[in-house]
Amino acid sequence: MSKGHAAPGLYGTLCERGFFTRDHFDHFRQLHGILQGHPDIKKCPGVDASTGSLGQGISIAVGMALAAKHLGNGVKVYTMIGDGESDEGLVWEASMAAAHYHLDNLTVIFDHNGMQIDGTNDQVMSLGDAQAKFTAFGYDVVEVMDGNDMQQVLDAFHTPVCPGKPRLIHLHTLKGKGVSFMEGQVAWHGKAPNDELTAQALRDLEG
Repeated sequence: MSKGHAAPGLYGTLCERGFFTRDHFDHFRQLHGILQGHPDIKKCPGVDASTGSLGQGISIAVGMALAAKHLGNGVKVYTMIGDGESDEGLVWEASMAAAHYHLDNLTVIFDHNGMQIDGTNDQVMSLGDAQAKFTAFGYDVVEVMDGNDMQQVLDAFHTPVCPGKPRLIHLHTLKGKGVSFMEGQVAWHGKAPNDELTAQALRDLEG
């Protein structure tokens, strides 16, 4: 999870897989809790690496994929990156390495919602034509026009791997999808709703 600030989604998955019990969510983002705002390998079972939104996770994933190639163990590596962290040079250095070493056992999921903590991407640091850049850096790019549609996402994962090329799944997403007051609002990047808004969000999602 290179996009470490998406940790709540990761924690939900790890909990469902039995790495820890649901009561740990009562201490989410609290001192001494195992579920910090960003994944912490020293605290949380099932976390492969401590990450944030710094471009580091994709570099770690490239190392894992390269090691798997060297060992010939057939392991496939998946990492999710954000468009905000793609301002970081580490993302592009890792991408060059992935192409250079022909890491066709690596899939990079690119969450492209156009926003980051300080504003829109275009306000902070425009990525330009992100898909053309990833293609130029050697990826086999699979574009998903509605990255909030899980069937489209699953279909992308089932596309055949291009031999000798790392794969990038380009998800066009809407931040806060399904919650009326969060959709497309950069202010909700890392803010927690109060009780009233939490109830409204649950009504929106359940409806």
